[in-house]
Amino acid sequence: MAHSLQTISPVDGRVFVERPLAGPADVERILAASVVAQRRWREVPVAERAAILARFCDHFESQRDAIATELAWQMGRPIRYAPSEVRGTLERARYMIGIAAEALADVDAGPKPDFRRFVRREPLGVVFTVAAWNFPYLIAVNSVVPALMAGNAVVLKHSAQTPLCAERFATSLAAAGLPEGLLAVLHADHATTEKVMQDPRVDFVAFTGSVAGGHAVQRAVSGRFIGTGLELGGCDPVYVRHDANLAHAVENIVDGAYFNSGQSCCGLQRIYVHGDLYGDFVERFVAMTRTYVLGDPLDPATTLGPVVRTSAADAIRRQVEASVQAGAHRAIDESAFSKSRSGTPYLAPQVLLGVDHRMPVMREEIFGPVAGIMKVASDDEAVRLMNDSDFGLTAAVWTSDPDVGLALGERVETGTWFMNRCDYLDPALAWVGVKDSGRGCTLSRVGYEHLTRPKSFHLRVKV
Repeated sequence: MAHSLQTISPVDGRVFVERPLAGPADVERILAASVVAQRRWREVPVAERAAILARFCDHFESQRDAIATELAWQMGRPIRYAPSEVRGTLERARYMIGIAAEALADVDAGPKPDFRRFVRREPLGVVFTVAAWNFPYLIAVNSVVPALMAGNAVVLKHSAQTPLCAERFATSLAAAGLPEGLLAVLHADHATTEKVMQDPRVDFVAFTGSVAGGHAVQRAVSGRFIGTGLELGGCDPVYVRHDANLAHAVENIVDGAYFNSGQSCCGLQRIYVHGDLYGDFVERFVAMTRTYVLGDPLDPATTLGPVVRTSAADAIRRQVEASVQAGAHRAIDESAFSKSRSGTPYLAPQVLLGVDHRMPVMREEIFGPVAGIMKVASDDEAVRLMNDSDFGLTAAVWTSDPDVGLALGERVETGTWFMNRCDYLDPALAWVGVKDSGRGCTLSRVGYEHLTRPKSFHLRVKV
């Protein structure tokens, strides 16, 4: 039985971080302190909470250079892109702080003679956030900051791949003056994590991970009546309509497919292109894909880093090979990327052509730098194929007709619909998934509803 957590860096295969795993005594200490701290915190006015969380943002921003380097070592993202995660984290945090007073305000039920009636949003208690490694700050901030703003305490468990990210949250929140016990970092194995979810002192679980992980969370809490937020997998589709701006579409979609080495739940994997543009689109898409520089993520010239681990690279190669065996063909010669080698996490980007929905590239979440491009003849065919999936996180269309873009979005089964852009979480909008992409909601005013419970007040003021 392992007693410590080890983070193996995809950069060079060495142990980059090692931490002791929490035992029963650690869990007891953390949960007991969280309950006590939350009872006090819920009485703190929202404006005072906001002032503390604003200072957290300032401190976190001051650590951006160190955060960028740690991200490269922990999960392989090129250092040139790491600042975007810091910016996005701050954008989401500051937005959720800014709307908290309004979002958490009492809901007046309207006038009624001799009565006062309203709904109050009360904190849940202790929120257990289990965050994935691929966007470790962006994922965690979606629940951590609004949970605290709503008056909850948070226990934060990051992936074993990115434990320093949880510690950065804790350090910056402590520097901001957050009272002790309101944010606890938990380094834990799967068995301990499951026990925490089952503990009666935990009132909500915010989980980001695989579909299998989501099912495991549901099983863990099945004996309790608590809420869960599940952000799970994706195999996200896009449609390039005949009236699209071709250059703009190619640039956006290449980036949406290969940013973060394709390790994004909302990364673009299924690309449907109208026959009028298909040939030109494929030519430009393949040419742009070939410009990526695969290499050491600490080198500022690198635009494509390794995937998270060698086993992940091996699994991606198997999915590509299965698609090829089913009739697809590779548009990229992997040998053109000298750093790409079997037995390592360094993996060349790949474009698969001649694809159909029998193939893994169009059915499964690959979670790597792989995209399939398929020709379609009409809007109806595109919509049918986009909906032919077990997933539904995001989807997008490129078109010059906004009315058509809206109409198509109303027909596609997805949590977020984009037009002429992709792979961006606007904090003013609800972040949700349908089908196997999960349930629940983070961000926006709606996100606060999942981190609070409504309590109705029906007061007869005159008798």
